[in-house]
Amino acid sequence: MMMKQWLGAGLGISLGSVGCAQAAGTVPSAPVPAGYRLVYEQNFDAQDSLRQFAFTDPTAWKWSADGESHALELVRQSRYEPKVRSPFNIALLGDRVFGDFVLEVDLIQTGKEYGHRDMCLFYGVQDPTHFYYTHLATKADPNAHNTFIVNDAPRKNFARQTTAGVNWGLGIWHRVRLERRVSGGTIRVFFDDMKEPVMVAEDRTFGAGWIGFGSFDDTGKVDSIRIWSPTPPESRPASFFSRPE
Repeated sequence: MMMKQWLGAGLGISLGSVGCAQAAGTVPSAPVPAGYRLVYEQNFDAQDSLRQFAFTDPTAWKWSADGESHALELVRQSRYEPKVRSPFNIALLGDRVFGDFVLEVDLIQTGKEYGHRDMCLFYGVQDPTHFYYTHLATKADPNAHNTFIVNDAPRKNFARQTTAGVNWGLGIWHRVRLERRVSGGTIRVFFDDMKEPVMVAEDRTFGAGWIGFGSFDDTGKVDSIRIWSPTPPESRPASFFSRPE
């Protein structure tokens, strides 16, 4: 069995893929607000799980099977030109939209090391030119390791608190958590350490929207998606991106 190298709560842990799934279960890594329940879970155990997603370029993604460990993998730059400056590589959970939520996901970055080495989380997505995204990168600057809004104009950062960056390492999975409250506009992001956020932001421009995963222009893998919410997501297809064949 292939081993999944995972860094959680600041400690390096080696877990078999089955053990990791059991460890994740339906219990969040940190408490969720009262009244929240698990409304979505995806471990990519089957190749057809990709049909739940809509992509800027389906050919840039694949179902990754490494022994008994499975994931959604971004393998190359998408053939996609956004209308305004924003990420190229997006995989939206394409059949439902979420309002308030707590998201936990395992991410691994497979690209080379440099300042903007990243993975991204997308949320409040309305269409290809109206959405939020959080860019988790090695080194923070005005265009990296921040929370951004794309509002029919090039992306603009708006986090009021960030760290200096994150250490993706090589061959290491990381647990990422994002908490969003639509009414208050609050966004908090955690990276491995579920006690102290690496990013805090606030904006009320967009309400409920699609959730997605990807990168500005790097590669990586996505696994163990879990979303808690006080209400079930609304069924709505993201028809503006493409489905896999």
